[in-house]
Amino acid sequence: MTRRLAHCLQGKDCQLDLTMPGIMGVLNVTPDSFSDGGRFNSVDKAVQQGLKMLREGASILDIGGESSRPGAQPVAVDEELNRVIPVVAGLRRETSLPLSIDTNKAQVARAAIAAGANFINDISGLTFDAEMPEVAAETGAGLFLMHTRGRPDVMQQRTDYQDLLSEVIDSLETSLETALAAGVERSRIAVDPGIGFGKSAEGNLQLLHNLEALHRLNCPILLGTSRKSFIGRVLNREAPLERLAGTLATIALGVAQGVQMFRVHDVLQAHDAALVAWAIREQRLP
Repeated sequence: MTRRLAHCLQGKDCQLDLTMPGIMGVLNVTPDSFSDGGRFNSVDKAVQQGLKMLREGASILDIGGESSRPGAQPVAVDEELNRVIPVVAGLRRETSLPLSIDTNKAQVARAAIAAGANFINDISGLTFDAEMPEVAAETGAGLFLMHTRGRPDVMQQRTDYQDLLSEVIDSLETSLETALAAGVERSRIAVDPGIGFGKSAEGNLQLLHNLEALHRLNCPILLGTSRKSFIGRVLNREAPLERLAGTLATIALGVAQGVQMFRVHDVLQAHDAALVAWAIREQRLP
């Protein structure tokens, strides 16, 4: 398949350079995220962790106030706003580098963009909140569209597909068309196959084997595999913190298939793995 990889992704008042792999640092300001819930439960701790990830090589930070782990319960809008807006504002005071708000609620997205975020990362691919496409278009935010099947509290109850790869691509194409129809420019949109979201471990492996097929959507690809349970299944590693090596394998294989962005907890290690994989793929030094 011929790849036509975008060189950049536009956000509000910024752009991400995609000529080499980009690293999105995960900043969860939640008490119950599967891997690091509660670690950054104050504004100061969260801001300092975000700045640390930027020093380690992150090109964007993804700030989330609602866990999307399998089985997670929804968070009220006011609670999510209280968690994320002070962190977005605090980071914006300290850095001009791109920030993303990880939310599926239009009200939270709008407030975060006003506080200084540049991108919206919607795990629902615009399917949970009908106002989200309008918010993205009106604010000029960049948009990450992910595939899932159902909300986090029920998504793992439906992991059977007739044709997983085709269904994921078709769903992302529908999300893409929704965004474009609302007025979001294609240059502002990236897609994410949603590893671990409404998929079995075997389904995740199938998607990772076939990432190159996502290029038919003509958008940059974001991949989020960091510390996820399918890696634990492969390696028999129960603790998320023991899944770093497995995560790095998925990143290298993703780079080989033209994936341009990786959402990770371990920024320094992911940055190094992606850069070496890129140099091998391109047969040249950075």
